[in-house]
Amino acid sequence: MLNWLVYHYVLMPLGLEFFRFILFIIIIAAFVQVVEMVIERYSPFLYQSLGVFLPLITVNCAILGASLFMVIRDYSFVVTVGFGLGSGIGWFLAIIAMAGIRQRLANERIPRGLQGPGITLIIAGLMALAFIGFTGVLQGS
Repeated sequence: MLNWLVYHYVLMPLGLEFFRFILFIIIIAAFVQVVEMVIERYSPFLYQSLGVFLPLITVNCAILGASLFMVIRDYSFVVTVGFGLGSGIGWFLAIIAMAGIRQRLANERIPRGLQGPGITLIIAGLMALAFIGFTGVLQGS
């Protein structure tokens, strides 16, 4: 429902239909995260029962996104293998970096309103800014 609304009322009027897959994945992942936070708050038993399966949906969205990029860009098999390996290694390094930062912050005094998802989103934003800094590094030489 959310994807349909965004596609028909945002992407089509602006002529940005080519962003549909990326936006669909972002919407699905964000919605799953919101549902996870609501379930954790209002039904801790259900949250514990579901365990890793809700975050797994978000991870699967990332994998779907990488797969769609490979198909949309019509990569050859060798390039697809390289892109797939690079994507996997990149996600692994990003998750390890985020876990390391969160571990360092475990003993710090973080305002109550920023604990949990709040600080995680701040970390993700700062990491994204850091990675954007590498954009075009090889193209400039």
